[in-house]
Amino acid sequence: MDTTHTETTDPRPRFDRALDQTDHLVAAVLPGELAAPTPCAEYDVRALCGHMVAVLDKLARLGAGRSAAEVPDVVDVADDHAGAFRRARAEVEHVWRDDAVLDRRIALPWATLPGREALTAYTHEFTVHSWDLAHATNRRTGLDEALAADALAWFARFEPSEARGEQGPFGAAVPVPDDADAYTRLAGFVGRHPS
Repeated sequence: MDTTHTETTDPRPRFDRALDQTDHLVAAVLPGELAAPTPCAEYDVRALCGHMVAVLDKLARLGAGRSAAEVPDVVDVADDHAGAFRRARAEVEHVWRDDAVLDRRIALPWATLPGREALTAYTHEFTVHSWDLAHATNRRTGLDEALAADALAWFARFEPSEARGEQGPFGAAVPVPDDADAYTRLAGFVGRHPS
């Protein structure tokens, strides 16, 4: 079954699944793991949690028709990473429950898209960051393979490896075995080193 989304589908159920997975992983982070490195070279676990909260804050503002320019790429979550994530998630869900937001034009840093397409893109970002966090904290079992397969198909279409330069959030694709699971293939495709 093709799990990729088209412009006419409602991306919110899949976005909720990606956030459920991320929420579970964020809540499991122990205080001693906050300074651990992640596959995102610029973030340790605390900063990665702060980045994901920042993305949620931006999505809430954008969905409400406001600018997200003043939201930093990483917010300070101190030691309340789980609480910060859940509060930011609740705000996003409140704003994006309005069907009209799905068709509103959303100005992102890299494109202006209908809300449904923007939310689809961020679903895939959270899927990648779930793997980043799971890898950093050694909690890789039980990840939703369908989310990874969907994200991989989307990235292959909209963020092909050969089109990437030195700038941007993704490095050159890293080779992985042909029989690797969906998350390993996704991680390699977006430039993570899954081993």
